[in-house]
Amino acid sequence: MWQTIGHPKTIDLLKRVFTQDTASHAYMLVGPPHVGKMTLALDIARELNCQADLEQKPCGECFACRKIADAKHPDVQILALNQNGPDEVKEKTEIGIERINDMLHSASLPPFEGRYRVYIIDEASNLSTDAANRLLKTLEEPVGKIIFLLLTSNTAKIPTTVISRCQKLVLNRVKTVEIERELVERWRVEPEKARLLAQLSHGCPGWGVQASTNTELMAERNSQFEKLVNIMKNSYGERFSISTQLVMQFARKREYVYETLDTWAGWWRDILLAKTGCYDNIVSIDFKPALAEMARTYQLVQIKAIIKYFLDAVMQLKQNANPRLVLDTMMLNIPKTQEPVLDRS
Repeated sequence: MWQTIGHPKTIDLLKRVFTQDTASHAYMLVGPPHVGKMTLALDIARELNCQADLEQKPCGECFACRKIADAKHPDVQILALNQNGPDEVKEKTEIGIERINDMLHSASLPPFEGRYRVYIIDEASNLSTDAANRLLKTLEEPVGKIIFLLLTSNTAKIPTTVISRCQKLVLNRVKTVEIERELVERWRVEPEKARLLAQLSHGCPGWGVQASTNTELMAERNSQFEKLVNIMKNSYGERFSISTQLVMQFARKREYVYETLDTWAGWWRDILLAKTGCYDNIVSIDFKPALAEMARTYQLVQIKAIIKYFLDAVMQLKQNANPRLVLDTMMLNIPKTQEPVLDRS
């Protein structure tokens, strides 16, 4: 059974080519964070190496499937920027050529236990130029039972030559109702909580699954909301202090800053919906009283402008604009207001 939530057309395509033994030697899985890229990559690895009958693959129960699930299968390797621990994350911002060389050395050998060697490169946009060029040589001349799976949420940072050697699979956001159903049926999440998590996932089921067991994610979300509310009433000096924190975080982990700004933009989208009376479409349903309060505080034109400030900041950062300039300008543009009420009762 495939563990991936959603993406039925992509899964049907992959099943067909694997059944016909016409699989590509390299796939690029493209989609936003938490949309299911890694889950699908591991499903592919299980499908290719599962020991069950064809119609039952991947069974999830055979020796190969269990070893892949436990990250112990010798023919399935995951290459990621931070896999060697947090100490190296501060020192390295790229996947270097040395790690690609190590991976390709094992790729020159036949499968040890399974039918295929599968190499998963998480966030392939982190590959250094030398590493990408080294990988390109292998992608141009594939040999044996080897499949490369390149995962990314940003193809702009991957050389077009590498992209052209892969079959591109775009993973779009999953329907909220489908995420809610899976949370209830597969992860046994209480229905009301599943509905909230599905809404907050914004089409990315991985976030909802993590949040169903990791209370820190919801606590972080609430903290981000409180920080945003404080920004509205802070002095410019205090705002620039928050901007400095974001710039420092951006240097270490860009995705955290992107997610923060996306969260803030989503908060203001809900305020916009509250302002226009569209309460049934609000995502943060657990914050409706606060949304209504802030909607009364701001004019519609202000709310629309604030949303644009956050979205523009994300776009500019992804285009490699100066983080300090982008974030300071964003803080300056946000209008001040009286302290809103955050009572969710």
